[in-house]
Amino acid sequence: MQRRHVLPGIVLALLALLAWLVFPLYGFASHQFGLARTPWGWKELPAPPPPAGQARADLVLERWRARIGAPSLAAAVYKDGELAWSGASGWADVDSRTPASPQTYYRAGSTSKAITATLFARLADRGVVDAFAPVGRYLPAPPNRDWEELSLRQLASHTAGLVGYEENGDWIGLYRSMALQTHFDDPRDALSVFDHNKLLFAPGEGYHYSSYDIVLLSAVIEAAADRPLLDLVTEEVTAPLKLHSLGADSLRAPPGPLATFYDRKDSRVRPWRPVDLSHKLAGGGFLATPEQLARIGSAWLDEDFIAPATRELFWTPVVLADGTVNEEDYAMGWRRKTWEIPGIGEVENLNHGGISKGSQCWLMVVPADRLSLAACMNALTDEFFEFADVSRELLPLFTPPRAGRE
Repeated sequence: MQRRHVLPGIVLALLALLAWLVFPLYGFASHQFGLARTPWGWKELPAPPPPAGQARADLVLERWRARIGAPSLAAAVYKDGELAWSGASGWADVDSRTPASPQTYYRAGSTSKAITATLFARLADRGVVDAFAPVGRYLPAPPNRDWEELSLRQLASHTAGLVGYEENGDWIGLYRSMALQTHFDDPRDALSVFDHNKLLFAPGEGYHYSSYDIVLLSAVIEAAADRPLLDLVTEEVTAPLKLHSLGADSLRAPPGPLATFYDRKDSRVRPWRPVDLSHKLAGGGFLATPEQLARIGSAWLDEDFIAPATRELFWTPVVLADGTVNEEDYAMGWRRKTWEIPGIGEVENLNHGGISKGSQCWLMVVPADRLSLAACMNALTDEFFEFADVSRELLPLFTPPRAGRE
């Protein structure tokens, strides 16, 4: 009985030996570890070269950073809802030689307004708020009675008539907005910075860009949803997009690696003094990374994230009472522009820029190419588009020329 098992055992042993000898000849590879198995053992595989657009984008970023003298410059591009490229050049912190990355948090400045518009659009889609409703529907007895009949759309489009920083006649509020050392836990508390002012014009009759519009809008949104603003941004924006949380630019701990922000003079830099921007969180106080900004911009092209009709409402420049479009082609949280870009042609885009204390950010969406681009730096340029025009060199790397152009 035992001899009957000998032959099969010998056959199995021979087959195992043959497999051991032959199998390596087929070069079984474990590419995820960058190694390949050969008859002579394991060797490193050369890293595949990045696609041409990505390699050239890295070079554009490095050259642009050197050209404008930025401590760091980081950017990201989303295409068809996917991250097509992200890169960074320079130092998040100059003294410690900490490199910047596309995941470094920067002060978003007024690019925060596009983030708040994203939250506003999501809540409007669900019927939590109505863009055409008056403030008084959601915030009864506001601290300034002139605000009761302002529509949310007027606030989001800067056509409500609210003052800006320069016109603020509330001296205590003006001091706080300049000292930047007071922390406000709630946007409704931050209304005290400017609530004693009269309107500059009748609602809808003019255009005056002011972050105070968006501070009031955020207080209304909080009241309507009965949730804190940062929680709403997480629940409605970053969590559905699988992003890390945005930060509030205050003296508290940031949500991730934070750039050091610099005041620059010629080729020298010094850190910007610590500030708390919680008084204008929704209008200019978020911390964000270039990848987060580009992803949020890209999400506007997803009909499951924001309904097409809502997107069109938010992306259509607002017409004033006299029938003219406002002077900046401002919609709700976005400017709608058409620019001639070398290598592409005419490009219609939605955009918003932001300037903050030692930081600048830029976000633009190109619907025709289903593309979103964001860039950030941790210093200021003399002219904003000295920085933001990096997008004009990056876009042709990811966008085909328009019809009739080579």
